[in-house]
Amino acid sequence: MCDRPPADYTAPVNDLTLDQVRRVARLARLALPNEHLERSRSHLAAVLDYMQQLRALDTTGVEPLARVSDDANRLDDDTPGPCLPTDALLAMAPRALPPFIQVPRVLGDGGAA
Repeated sequence: MCDRPPADYTAPVNDLTLDQVRRVARLARLALPNEHLERSRSHLAAVLDYMQQLRALDTTGVEPLARVSDDANRLDDDTPGPCLPTDALLAMAPRALPPFIQVPRVLGDGGAA
């Protein structure tokens, strides 16, 4: 079951509660201190109010856009550039076991979020 409101939802943004702000912050993975809740509530209410204004626009006959320009992405050839000498790279590394560089673990119990 989806708990988001339907597209024609028009409840006043003044009804936005601090619990809803906390929930949005949690979903966005933001650590929002209690002293910032009211300010964040007003910012979120302004965004929701703007979205309601956009919903009120008559877009009949307006084609949806995938992008605003007809320009295509520029794709350059994938050619290697100049490389650092191994000794210089090892000298800059915080931890090294020549010819390897130790990096933080990103999988498993490491520092990944």
